[in-house]
Amino acid sequence: MITRSSQRLTETGAGWRDLARQQDDDFVAFARTLTDEEWELPSLCAGWTNKVVLAHLVLGLHLPPSRLLLTMRRRRWSFDASNDLLSREYASQTSAPDLIDAFNRFRARPRGIGRLLPAPLLLGDHVVHHLDIAFSLGRSGVLAPPVADAVLTVETRVPNPFIPAVARARGIAFRTTDTGWSRSSAGAPEVVGAAESIISVLAGRPHAVAHLSGSGTTILANRL
Repeated sequence: MITRSSQRLTETGAGWRDLARQQDDDFVAFARTLTDEEWELPSLCAGWTNKVVLAHLVLGLHLPPSRLLLTMRRRRWSFDASNDLLSREYASQTSAPDLIDAFNRFRARPRGIGRLLPAPLLLGDHVVHHLDIAFSLGRSGVLAPPVADAVLTVETRVPNPFIPAVARARGIAFRTTDTGWSRSSAGAPEVVGAAESIISVLAGRPHAVAHLSGSGTTILANRL
């Protein structure tokens, strides 16, 4: 079963604003601790540095849809290619401190494409990219447990057009070792591990597979 508080959150939509505020507060505080050298290191997003991931997060809060569509038209209507180009360009033109300031400014009132993504999926996006940076630097324990639990519930229950976490989780039971969150199913193979590791793997990052255990781990890894 899914923890009762996470189930209520997904079913009623209550609390998303508070969770987003907590997550973004924590991310800004974390981001301000990174050095220029750390921003230039590879993230868990293939081909992206940590700074490009940061630029992508900022663009997600204010990029006008018209600019995205124009870029997609020039890139044969490929969202991935357009997202890659825009994120790299923004990162190359803006310093990390300025990107953090922009994130901090736009997060309270997203506009542009930031208003189009449902709140649960936007929270999940911010959490996954937070982990993309943190894990690449050997850091963990960066998420508040209520945030981690909510994102696990979203990943295993809410379809996402960009990340097929629901499909990856199908037929597998999950149990965290640190937050008390679980999703059980009679006879299902189980994946056990820290909430952050499960979140990252469900989002398609194989980095944390080694930190998971249980009979369902190989099944999950093969779905990445």
